[in-house]
Amino acid sequence: MELRGAPVDIVALDRAAVLESVRLVDEACPGDWRRQTPCDRWNLRELVEHMAAQHHGFAAAARGQGADAAAWRPPELGDDPARAYRTAATAALDAFASPGLPDRQFALPEITPRTVPGLRAVGFHLIDYVAHAWDVATALGVPARLPEPLLRAALPIARAVPDGDVRRAPDAAFRPALTPDGGLRPDASGTLSLILAALGRSPGWTPPRGP
Repeated sequence: MELRGAPVDIVALDRAAVLESVRLVDEACPGDWRRQTPCDRWNLRELVEHMAAQHHGFAAAARGQGADAAAWRPPELGDDPARAYRTAATAALDAFASPGLPDRQFALPEITPRTVPGLRAVGFHLIDYVAHAWDVATALGVPARLPEPLLRAALPIARAVPDGDVRRAPDAAFRPALTPDGGLRPDASGTLSLILAALGRSPGWTPPRGP
């Protein structure tokens, strides 16, 4: 992958996004797991469970076992969700660091019916964990530390995610992209805000108020 003519190490950028998500999940206290998140289907524990499942699924795909539906099942987080999440994240990072990744084809049944080249699969993983790192940070009310080079590499991936009716399905990974006429605040700016808007997330999201 290249960004303005310069090679981009997508595996290293993905690692940075995942490690930031690990740092953020580690900040959660016992009373935080039921917090609402920008993913309206999930509270924080459910979101972290989904994130862990995706790590295990991508790790299996890197080993040539991604077509097995069992690889994508949410793991049991137990009484230490942060520890279970670290284990899952490590599995994905170790798998992506193994030799020969660019030459492999990944089966990603939850994303596409076709296999995809290794580095493209890592790009899919990267955009998930940029978004989910922000989800966790926002739910906890703390900033996400996502460096600008990582965000600049993630933006074209976010913009390439198919939009339209497919994103209106109940189980869609992302909601329809936001525009100034469709919920995006006119003052939203910055690379992260553009990524979030492209993925259907409001950069200014706050938890809904109770009754």
